[in-house]
Amino acid sequence: MPGAEHQYLRYVALGDSQTEGVGDGDDTTGLRGLADRLAERLALHSPGLRYANLAVRGRLAGQVRAEQLGPALALRPDLATVVAGVNDVLRPRFDADGVAGHLEAMFGALTAQGARVATMTFPDLARITPLARPLAPRVSALNDRIRAAAGRHGVVVVETGHHPVVTDSRLWSADRLHAGPLGHERIAASLAHALDLPGSDDSWTHPLPPARAASPTVLAELRWAAAFLGPWLGRRLRGRSSGDARTAKRPELLPVRA
Repeated sequence: MPGAEHQYLRYVALGDSQTEGVGDGDDTTGLRGLADRLAERLALHSPGLRYANLAVRGRLAGQVRAEQLGPALALRPDLATVVAGVNDVLRPRFDADGVAGHLEAMFGALTAQGARVATMTFPDLARITPLARPLAPRVSALNDRIRAAAGRHGVVVVETGHHPVVTDSRLWSADRLHAGPLGHERIAASLAHALDLPGSDDSWTHPLPPARAASPTVLAELRWAAAFLGPWLGRRLRGRSSGDARTAKRPELLPVRA
């Protein structure tokens, strides 16, 4: 059958807030996000596709493995995306080997069951917000381990950090931690390209049209810290997470309209 290699019946997304769709819509009107957008692209070539999204915001890689891997395997996907690790990078204690170990366990279990798996590396957060500069070595260390783990299991890797457009502020939401609608669309396009879906290409790497440069100011950084960094730190100090009491938005395989 022509194009059979692009036919998928069951797509399952595992991860944290990015995969849940935070930054693309809201909790009142509903979240869309990279996984929803990828599912819509897949459905163009797989009309019978069913899609589940098990991601929950705030989850660490170990929590994604503990809470989502079992349900994902029970759904027997033929395609899965696994994107996690940024929340670990942001924690005071960060163990790159430990985080990568959780990701590799998910890669291994899903591929062993016959699923095609895709993941991604992460951009340098300091290019999005200067206050994140100390995290650059952590991101680099995690990316190295993601590549190695993916290579051992035949997992498709999207290299987001190689392209300057990825840190264009217009792709990010106001909190600078989550992609905005355009960013989620670019991520979905990058996954479609990595999976070699018909009609996909490298246009997701292309720069946006020129815009008037706006250099960060001290006042802007202080406003951002008060609006987003402060509440985030407050949750950490209280042992709370943005994902507390939340469950997966789409725990079952449901049809997708292209």
